[in-house]
Amino acid sequence: MNRIEKNIVRLNSLARNLWWTWNQDAQDLFESLSPRAWQNLYHNAVAVMRELSNEELHARMLDNEFSDLVESVLSQFEDYLKDSDTWAASNAKDLADNPVAYFSAEFGFHETLPIAAGGLGMLAGDHTKSASDLGLGFVGISLFYREGYFQQSINKDNWQTEYYSLLDPINLPLDPLLDVEGNPVFCEVEIANESVQFCVWKVNVGRCSVYLIDANLEANKPHFRDLTKSVYGGDNSTRIMQEILLGVGGVRLLRKLGIMPSLFHMNEGHAAFLVLELMKERIEIGDGFNEAFLKVKSQCLFTTHTPVPAGHDRFSPALMDSAARHFCDQLKVRADELLALGRVDPSDSNEDFCMTVLALKGSRAANGVSELHGVVSREMWSSLYPNNLASEVPIGHITNGIHLIGWMKGTARKYWRHKLERVSSNSDWSKEFVKPEFWALAEDTSFITDEEIWSLRYRLRRELIEFSRRKLHVHDKKGNDFISFDHLLNPDALTIGFARRFATYKRAPLIFDHFESLVRIVKNINQPVQFIFAGKAHPRDDEGKKLIQKIIHLSKNSDLKSHLVFLENYDVHVARQMVSGCDVWLNNPRRPLEASGTSGMKTTVHGCLNMSILDGWWREGFDGTNGFSIGSDTNLEDTEEQDRIDSENLYNVLCNEVIPCFYDRDVNGIPRAWIAKIRRSMATLAVKYDTTRMVRDYTKIYYLNK
Repeated sequence: MNRIEKNIVRLNSLARNLWWTWNQDAQDLFESLSPRAWQNLYHNAVAVMRELSNEELHARMLDNEFSDLVESVLSQFEDYLKDSDTWAASNAKDLADNPVAYFSAEFGFHETLPIAAGGLGMLAGDHTKSASDLGLGFVGISLFYREGYFQQSINKDNWQTEYYSLLDPINLPLDPLLDVEGNPVFCEVEIANESVQFCVWKVNVGRCSVYLIDANLEANKPHFRDLTKSVYGGDNSTRIMQEILLGVGGVRLLRKLGIMPSLFHMNEGHAAFLVLELMKERIEIGDGFNEAFLKVKSQCLFTTHTPVPAGHDRFSPALMDSAARHFCDQLKVRADELLALGRVDPSDSNEDFCMTVLALKGSRAANGVSELHGVVSREMWSSLYPNNLASEVPIGHITNGIHLIGWMKGTARKYWRHKLERVSSNSDWSKEFVKPEFWALAEDTSFITDEEIWSLRYRLRRELIEFSRRKLHVHDKKGNDFISFDHLLNPDALTIGFARRFATYKRAPLIFDHFESLVRIVKNINQPVQFIFAGKAHPRDDEGKKLIQKIIHLSKNSDLKSHLVFLENYDVHVARQMVSGCDVWLNNPRRPLEASGTSGMKTTVHGCLNMSILDGWWREGFDGTNGFSIGSDTNLEDTEEQDRIDSENLYNVLCNEVIPCFYDRDVNGIPRAWIAKIRRSMATLAVKYDTTRMVRDYTKIYYLNK
């Protein structure tokens, strides 16, 4: 095999490792192979490579300049994989042979692999990327949803409808898990006293592996095959079976692979049945029920993300008897003893079995995902610890983060890389971009001038507006012509973004409570303001869909037309465009229901400022100089009154702080005070809310603390 053929093999291997999703040179390389395929196939390196024949690739490699680029990218990738000088090599050696096994019902990595429904999955993906960057012993376990999460379409009544696209593994950055002889690896679990088989797909995420369980096998009955059809699909019966497959199947898979985790980390309660599988293993070697429970407890960690009781999975005793009765035989206990593990009051025969209760009881430690969420969780679950004061309930907190370099838009990544070259000779950007020393330079005018920041902001805003215009070229329902949006949105206007899951507590339309006043604001030709919204409601959440409908109606049929747009089919790519191009990131949940929130963390390195309720992470991040707060650090019992006050505060902050600051320009047209806030935001938030910090915290506080 000659050099060119070897490089083609290496390039195909690179395409199947998601490391390229946070390396700009690699993305530029794959885009250059087929710009149209890159654009149309969700920026998917595997799909792009399949577009090109070996003959075409061979011919492209004959160009010395292109061949040098390929060699450079491949060297970066291979150096990354074999780098032994990682944080974990010095700080977490014990996890090298006995890794952390991280169970999550969803993982969000990139628009290429749409198997996440929202923030929980994106956090899991970012956690994995930073674990890779740090060199941590870490494996992920989830399900392969062959239809992914739904695609959103808006009908003529402005109502969200859903459709699903079958994911073809051959075009995705994953590989079938094979044994040493090249045969697929199969495992099985018991569900409702029947055997369910599954195969496995392996996702390479830098140095880490994530294993996706797939029950879509001919050996299984149709309803079992559909357990891995869609993310959170079906009813409660489907949910409990999915969770058996995830928790029990995940443990069995690890055992089959010879992986012996030092810790089982449950990202939410969906995987809590792993506790019962681990107990079964102990009982099979002679431990009693209580002894097995205590030993398993020492192996498990639980992270909760849900600040309301209704958001935690609960299964009736009848459903447990139908789907999970086999656990009684495996654990050698009566049904009431099994159900007691998932009940706050074990003696209440009418109480449902709660997965969060099982996870809390079966873990050596538990945590919320922000300081306030820790407080809320301790209060919520205080009845589970009747001998403790609420403040003494054993639930801590580690505030979420985002994979900083992974969420940088290419324009910003190239910009900061150019700046980084002035202060560091290290070519491993993933290490340099997470150092506080670098982002502290954002406040140094000799490192970056106000003019440079303002120029970057204009470029990113322009890119968002042009992206939005392309998405808004929609077909006229009454004919065959296309509606042109070429002049929609103003590149000079203060651009406010709101993009996230459309749950009702997030109160997406709150800003429109002051409708007439808002119309006057946006139509001020001297200080124009515009809004870009995006997001999906759960397919069964009609109240969330009504919020989307209201906003789209306003964007088309009110005086806000041309100052307000809704971008259809929100995904990772849309999110990346919005967090980079908006000037202000709006977040107005009903406090304290935002456990953490991470979308606003993604804005900081792009020069976008947060305007948010003091809930979740922003309650910790806001210091009075690095963005804008809506209201005070307090809650009200009366939700209607809280909504009214928050709406008033939001409008006042927008009118009295945000707009005046943005449009306060010097003789050169530069908003110095606004840029000072951008600098503070970068310096105080970028690294603090990166998953590098978060994973280090998990490692030091929980993973290594036995």
